[in-house]
Amino acid sequence: MVFVTGGTGFLGSHLIYQLIKRGEKVKALKRAGSSFEMIQRVFVYFDGNGEELFQKIEWVEGDLLDICSLDGFLKDVHSIYHCGAMVSFQKGDKAQMQTINIEGTANLVNAALKQNVKGFCHVSSIAAIGRADNDDVINENVVWKNSKVNSNYAVSKYGAEMEVWRGIEEGLNAVIVNPSVIIGPGELKSGIGSMIRMVKKGFNFYTQGINGFVDVRDVAKTMIALLEKEVVGQRFIISANNIGYKQIFDWIATYFDKPGPKYPAGQWMSEIAWRVFHIRKLITNKKPLITKETARTANKKYLYSNKKILDTIDFQFLPLQESVKDSCSLFIQSI
Repeated sequence: MVFVTGGTGFLGSHLIYQLIKRGEKVKALKRAGSSFEMIQRVFVYFDGNGEELFQKIEWVEGDLLDICSLDGFLKDVHSIYHCGAMVSFQKGDKAQMQTINIEGTANLVNAALKQNVKGFCHVSSIAAIGRADNDDVINENVVWKNSKVNSNYAVSKYGAEMEVWRGIEEGLNAVIVNPSVIIGPGELKSGIGSMIRMVKKGFNFYTQGINGFVDVRDVAKTMIALLEKEVVGQRFIISANNIGYKQIFDWIATYFDKPGPKYPAGQWMSEIAWRVFHIRKLITNKKPLITKETARTANKKYLYSNKKILDTIDFQFLPLQESVKDSCSLFIQSI
C-alpha cells in the first residue's frame, strides 16, 4: 500500500493517477471539506475509464497535525509520497503555513519512522534551495541563506526539508524532490491556469523574469522512479528547462489564436501593481492576484540545473510547449 498526502491537489492528482495505472494500491489523505474536483478532472481527461479508476483510491480523512491518526493510517503502508503542503504568498498566512508545512512534515516523518515505512518521497520546492550569485545556474549544492528575499513560503518549505533530513539521520529511507514551477493540465485557478485566464482576457503586460518550469506529469514520474530505484538521502531539482514568463504567455496566446502580451512590466510597474492589489484587499477582503513576493519573483532571473536527476535515472522531460498545449486543452474542456 502506498500513502499519498495532498492527493486532491495538482501534483497529488497526477501522482495518484500514475500509481493507480501502474496497479498500485493507494491510500490518500484528504482534509475535511477538500474537493475531489481536481483529481476527478485529471482522471477523466487522461482515461476513458477515469471514474472507475478513481474509485480504486482508498481515501482517509484527517490532518497532518493529528499525530494519533497518522500512526493508524500508516500501519499497512510501505511507501509515502508527501505532496501535501500549504502554498501561499499572502502575508497573513505566514503562521498557518509554517505550522502546516513544518510541523505537519515533522509529524509524518515521525510516524513513518515509527511504522518502519520502506520509502519516503518528500516534495519540497526550488524555493527551498539557496540563491546563486551573479545569475549562476543553481544546483542541489547551493547553500540556503537566511535573507529578506526569501518568501514566507520558501522559509516554510526549507523548514519542512530540515525535518526530512532529520528523519534521514534517524534512519528514514527518504528522498527529496525540488520541483521548479509546475505546469500542465488540470490547474484552472492558479499557476498555469491563471496565466491562461490572463491571456484569454487580453492582458497586454508580461513580467521579464526567467525561471525553471516542469510538467506535472514529469514530477510524478521522477518521484516514482526514485523510490523504485531506492534512492535515499539525496535531493533532486526536477526542472525541464529555464525560460522566460513571456514565452509561456506567447505559447498560450498561440494556442488560442490571440496576440501575446506586448509590453514588459518592469520592476517599477510590478511594485505599483502589488500595492494597488494590497489596497484593494484592505477594502474588499479579497486575496490579491499579485503580492509583494510574487511581483518581485516574476522579474528575477533564476536558472536551475537538472543534471543530477538525469544522471540518476533514465528520463526525458516533456517539452514545455507541449505541456502548455495540454494545459490549454484541459482548461477549455473544464470551463
